[in-house]
Amino acid sequence: MDTRPELVGSFGMVASTHWLASAVGMSVLERGGNAFDAAVAVGFTLQVVEPHLNGPAGEVPMLVSAVGSAEIDVIAGQGCAPASATIEHFESLGLSLVPGTGLLAACVPASFDAWLTLLERYGTWPLADVLAPAISYARHGYPVLASTSATIAAVADTFRTHWPTSAAVYLPGGHVPVAGSRMTNPALADTYERLASFGSIEAARDAFYRGFVAEAIVEFGRTPAMDASGRAHAALLSADDLAAWHTPIETAVYGDFGEYRIAKTGPWGQGPVLLQQLALLAGFDLADTGPADPQLVHIVTECAKLAFADREAFYGDPAFAHVPLETLLSRTYADARRHLVSATASFEQRPGSPDGIAPILPTSMGALGAGGAGVGEPTVDARGRTRGDTCHLDVVDRHGNMISATPSGGWLQSSPVIPSLGLCLGTRAQMFWLERGLPNSLAPGKRPRTTLSPSLALRDGRPYLAFGTPGGDQQDQWQVPFFLRHAVFGENLQAAIDAPTWHTTHFASSFYPRESYPGQVVVEDRLGNAALAELSRRGHDVVVVDGWSLGRLSAVSRSEDGFIHAAANPRGSQGYAVGR
Repeated sequence: MDTRPELVGSFGMVASTHWLASAVGMSVLERGGNAFDAAVAVGFTLQVVEPHLNGPAGEVPMLVSAVGSAEIDVIAGQGCAPASATIEHFESLGLSLVPGTGLLAACVPASFDAWLTLLERYGTWPLADVLAPAISYARHGYPVLASTSATIAAVADTFRTHWPTSAAVYLPGGHVPVAGSRMTNPALADTYERLASFGSIEAARDAFYRGFVAEAIVEFGRTPAMDASGRAHAALLSADDLAAWHTPIETAVYGDFGEYRIAKTGPWGQGPVLLQQLALLAGFDLADTGPADPQLVHIVTECAKLAFADREAFYGDPAFAHVPLETLLSRTYADARRHLVSATASFEQRPGSPDGIAPILPTSMGALGAGGAGVGEPTVDARGRTRGDTCHLDVVDRHGNMISATPSGGWLQSSPVIPSLGLCLGTRAQMFWLERGLPNSLAPGKRPRTTLSPSLALRDGRPYLAFGTPGGDQQDQWQVPFFLRHAVFGENLQAAIDAPTWHTTHFASSFYPRESYPGQVVVEDRLGNAALAELSRRGHDVVVVDGWSLGRLSAVSRSEDGFIHAAANPRGSQGYAVGR
């Protein structure tokens, strides 16, 4: 069942996780901005209207296809660990995992500089103009989402007891705001306005990372705040950490699937795991199954288990760890691994040995079936309960410029509000392991192996499709059924997004408390009773959730005939695509 039509036009398309942000992006295109100007305006607007999903001090990886460039660029908007963030320091605090909330898990804020880098290199508008919509919503108000209200309700006691600066912003009058009520953030509006007033992008960057924003971050971080460990800890961020940050621009890594070439971030993110899954799937005759066939669900799930086992054994910041990525993404390696997919569900973690390298998995791979709710990113936990996570946006303009970006971090529920700024620090350092000798072990200056994973696909060598989703470890799972439905089974973007989907929680979560559920597959009930029964017969531990609860994909595309297309997720009712 298609909930909406796929949008088709020739001028411009914007798809995101919030209707106001999508409308802002379209307004930029209609006033002469390009796709990158629009994306920056969308990104700043999302920081205001989805504060439980992202913020100015979070992170945002982007894939950029600019007209005239033969390569897909990666704006690597993931901050690094502070210089004083050592395993020894965390051990001295009695911690075996990095907490998922509070100040201790803060990496260097990367989102603001990443958006400025995009605007500076590819955009055409002044910073003040792309910030104007976000300033207006922060100053004059926006309607509170039901999911925002629910998130605030879940942490209201923490706000009242331990984080009074958050209570001042998100508990107006001492109460949880109801869905649809007006919410403002005057301090954030002031911060944006002050940054815009510096005029140039370089001056605004300097004000954030060396000026008044950095000073407020460092000063506020000196006072310990309660975190997920049940104790209060101060931040590790220093003025030097902030001043040294710059957003790298990298070349994407690629994987081929039929006529498509898919671009992803490097292995400092989990992006290559999508390419590994597609390489495995390329050896199956998927067209003989069907988009809702339990055989397809089984094969996709088992391939995901193999690819994510490699993610845990080998992925990490390549500036600190040797990642045999060329081999991991090779056809030869996929061919050698594919035979591990059998007719029944696996309950084992089975990383490979690329280039003869013995895999090393964390000994604390997660408490099996842990009940800790965590406060990390997955849109759903293993039992389908929702919690705050991430945003996503895709933009294509009439010139052919295209971008896919996944903003996250700096959530209202993860860290107390810095009152003079109206923003929260991120907690992405929770993705590091505190066990030594792993590719993703904590080290000063290192980027955590993030889950944020935008996608951009070329068809016959031309930029064709930008897509992605929130959802933590599920991001590069939910994208696979979507892509197969479109690329293999010929469904349009909206139909592929609307279709029932699934994921596995077989491997350790990337978020505190790092729980895992071996053999488990979480499936929307719309897949049908017969398919669910067949998956159980094959040995999967099937968890059935509401038919409209998994995945929050959006996508835009540009076809050979010059038409551009867009679609967005109807789940949760806030994702919308706009265009003409």
